[in-house]
Amino acid sequence: MKISPEKRKRLLRKIKRVLLVLAAVYVVAFAILAVKGKEILVHKLSELTQKKVTVKYFRLIPPFNLKIKNLDIEGLFHADYIYLSPSIMGLASGKIALNQITAIRPTLTYEKVAAAKPQASAQPKGALQPTKPGVRVILRHADIIEGTLRLIDRTVGEQPIQVDVKNISFDLDNIYIFPFSLITKFQLKGSIPWQENEKKGSVELYGWLDVSRKDIQAKLKISDINGIALYPYYSRWVDLEKARIEKATLNFSSDIQGLDNNITANCRLELAEIVFRQRTPEEQQEKAEKIAFAVLDIFKNLNQGKIVLDFTVRTKMDNPKFNFGNIKMAFEDKLSKGRGKDSFDPSYVMKAPVKIIESAVSGITGVSKAIIDGTVQVGKEIKESVEDAFRKTPKNTTNATVGNATSVQ
Repeated sequence: MKISPEKRKRLLRKIKRVLLVLAAVYVVAFAILAVKGKEILVHKLSELTQKKVTVKYFRLIPPFNLKIKNLDIEGLFHADYIYLSPSIMGLASGKIALNQITAIRPTLTYEKVAAAKPQASAQPKGALQPTKPGVRVILRHADIIEGTLRLIDRTVGEQPIQVDVKNISFDLDNIYIFPFSLITKFQLKGSIPWQENEKKGSVELYGWLDVSRKDIQAKLKISDINGIALYPYYSRWVDLEKARIEKATLNFSSDIQGLDNNITANCRLELAEIVFRQRTPEEQQEKAEKIAFAVLDIFKNLNQGKIVLDFTVRTKMDNPKFNFGNIKMAFEDKLSKGRGKDSFDPSYVMKAPVKIIESAVSGITGVSKAIIDGTVQVGKEIKESVEDAFRKTPKNTTNATVGNATSVQ
């Protein structure tokens, strides 16, 4: 079908008008954002977070790319530099779409506080509310350079526990696969500076996920965890001073597999190193120290000298939960394996009270009941059950020790 010259001219004139209208809309929108963009950004973020927001530098670069410096959301987020490159086609379709987002030296603070009322939301203080239903967010690529994640827990002990993950490098790519699949590949690395003049911990997380199909495959590894820094979490059942433990280093790893919303995470917790403070010849060995040696020897004899605990977490991708009952079951299973007569060498009996060994390998009902209560806080039962074993132990068996100072590696 041929188009007459006259019709062609009218069609071209219509196209030109449309382009002129679009150009005019773009110029007006660009001018508004260039003048009012900073004010609009501050207002929207304040409305979203209910916190004071400041921005020291805001610049709009054609077509609609943004450069932001010193963005601060009070008590929640700060970034030295942010670059945003929106997708024009995505925005035109009514979606929040970004081709690229880069953040340099951002700091995100995640604070957990006790709920004021039982019915209060479990949403941690400072956390952003989930995106409203119906709003689709599309992100093609994201980079975080020299980031910091600050975790503050005010629900344990009188003083808050703070752990900083620093020097975070994060890379995310979304890959669209026809017709409806969206594969997200991610990689994160960071370090944990526990204390001065102390070896830093490290964090590594990498893998991929498909949100639409609810599939995931990822690996998480946290090395050189300072167990002493996390003492408030287990202070109810371990007395570090009486046990004379002055250093404990842990490693954690998890292999995460998910298909059709069902996630299975195979986890391992390892005690890589433990150091006991030396005793003078005049000092007597406390019961807490004897208990610590006894438990360590049980695990070492069951794992060829290693102190490890393997457990599995099963959860849902759309509602992930960590059940500490898995650790409880793994702990019980580990000790129950000591029932076999070949599980312990003869020298072990000389190192710890007989009653503790008998209790450990015959079910340890008191310990198993109290080892984990769902919040990593163990009650009085472990203390009472073990102390009861000592009270029943003949005097000539409680004098056995394992030495003044021990380092397990």
